Amino acid sequence: MPGRHINDHQKRLFMRYRQTDGVALAAAKAGFSTAAGYRLEQERHLPSSPKPPRGRRRPDPLATIFDAEVVPLLEAAPGLRAVAIFEEMCRRHPDLAPGVRRTLERRIRTWRALHGPEQEVIFRQTHEPGAMGLSDFTDMNELGIIVAGAPLDHRLYHFRLVWSGFEHAHVILGGESYVALAEGLQNALWLLGGAPREHRSDSLSAAFRNLTAENVADLTRRYDALCTHYGMTPSRNNRGVAHENGAIESPHGHLKRAVRDALLLRGSTVFVDLEAYRRFIAEIVGRQNRRHAERIDAERAALQKLPDQRTADYEETVVTVTSSGGFTLRKVFYTVPSRLIGQRLRVRLYDNRLELFLAATPLMTLPRGRPQPDGRHGHVVDYRHVIHSLRRKPMALLNLVYRHQLFPRDAYRRTFEHLLEQTPPRDACRIMVELLAIAHERACEAELASVLAADIKAGRQPDLKAIRQRFAPDPASLPALTIPTMPLASYDILLQGAAA
Repeated sequence: MPGRHINDHQKRLFMRYRQTDGVALAAAKAGFSTAAGYRLEQERHLPSSPKPPRGRRRPDPLATIFDAEVVPLLEAAPGLRAVAIFEEMCRRHPDLAPGVRRTLERRIRTWRALHGPEQEVIFRQTHEPGAMGLSDFTDMNELGIIVAGAPLDHRLYHFRLVWSGFEHAHVILGGESYVALAEGLQNALWLLGGAPREHRSDSLSAAFRNLTAENVADLTRRYDALCTHYGMTPSRNNRGVAHENGAIESPHGHLKRAVRDALLLRGSTVFVDLEAYRRFIAEIVGRQNRRHAERIDAERAALQKLPDQRTADYEETVVTVTSSGGFTLRKVFYTVPSRLIGQRLRVRLYDNRLELFLAATPLMTLPRGRPQPDGRHGHVVDYRHVIHSLRRKPMALLNLVYRHQLFPRDAYRRTFEHLLEQTPPRDACRIMVELLAIAHERACEAELASVLAADIKAGRQPDLKAIRQRFAPDPASLPALTIPTMPLASYDILLQGAAA
């Protein structure tokens, strides 16, 4: 019958019937095909007897080179790829056929299985609810995210509970620093409502890179203190052994693929602002958590109780405001109001912002800047901080170190370039400074940018007089109102009249 092997009994029946019948009839009586009958008639042994190994049907193309040349290469460089060995053999033996590549790969795979080095064994682990949470960072630049018209250089901080699969992702604008870890981890724990007994990271290698031994020890103490605050035991995987964090390394890929699919469904990688992108990531992670909702709820019961409040997720330092109207921190220059020149400010450095304090008095919050990729200083500049001084010295704009960062919108930058092409530098600087002053004093930055863009498109210079009239009134020209202070005795008169 088709699909079944011929056994010894059938072979014996066939040979008995064959004494009186033809091959076709004898095979039919024995229960197999005519073709099988002709084949069995030529074979002198029973089907269950060991068959001699089939010999080669063509000469071995590797007979002269495998043991003599390929094996020495494999012994000298065990990690050498088979395709590299094939290319080397083709270079040495130009007459080697291209079809030999697969034969060589199979031969190398067999040799490595018999004579190759021992490989590392992965030991599968069992986990208990509430036992372990893991943290890691993953680069997201390959997705091409655009925020506010500019490419977003960012990473995702990724937290995951091993047992239930609960996940949390936090957009990180800088590198893999302690501040990013502390903020992302605490956000995850407070969203979860509890803390696991052990927290594992990848040794914070990026945070420790290029630091002195003293600073490395300080970061280690801060990380240990963070875990102690939440009652977690800190642990780190061995450096370079990524599979020890396999419970989060693999979900990295799943999360990035989910984000990529969501972007394709959305039809765009452009976001209005950073908060819109953060909401987008939170929605994706929330959908994944809903699929594990039952296990997450079960693991919440096994988590440790959270402390009464969060611990610090920032770095604190002290800076001095220089005569340039700002201060430099981590190779970034920040402007502040000029009245703070000479003051020592306390700065809390977060991943995406700086909070400034004068003694214990909160002053302002600044967006955090980053050094340029080539190592040059970055600049975070607010033209409102320096415009009053710039009006007295407009020519300072021409060669200002942070001139490009001074302009609040692209229309202002293009207007200044247009003015430099059409007018002398002194006039161009004067007009541009006045335009910035109008934008600040009359609170019309966006509207004025539209007017300047229209002027550039029409190829004409901005008309200061017309712009002043359009965005009137000038706060300096408003009349000063004097409200006289009434004597307190007049209130007694009113009270007497009310009593009567």
